[in-house]
Amino acid sequence: MGMDTIEIKAFVPARDYDLSRRFYGDLGFTEAWASDTMAYLSAGNCSFLLQKFYVREHAENFMMHMLVADVDAWWQNVIAQDLAARYGLRVQPPQDQPWGIRDFCIVDPTGVLWRIGQSLEDSSSGLGGTLNPA
Repeated sequence: MGMDTIEIKAFVPARDYDLSRRFYGDLGFTEAWASDTMAYLSAGNCSFLLQKFYVREHAENFMMHMLVADVDAWWQNVIAQDLAARYGLRVQPPQDQPWGIRDFCIVDPTGVLWRIGQSLEDSSSGLGGTLNPA
């Protein structure tokens, strides 16, 4: 067993916990369990803990990055659900980044910046996929 790891999860802050839970459900996450102060959310192999906790300076400097198989499908969901208007969010459409990822940005109802993207096929930087320092 040694130093094998299983997973890592971020504790994402929520100013309005119930609103944030609805937002993440509409974005495409599944809620595996929840209490009055914390919810376990996942999409595929990615997960995080949404917590009923808010400090403005913390939330507005918190960022999440999620790699997906099809960034345009995720973006189409954002558009189809009209998430920007429904939740009063800032969004930026997908664009190819020089570091080898096509991604879009969405700022959640608390102020957390999410970059959701996929690796570009011809990325020479290696930043778009799994980093392997070996």
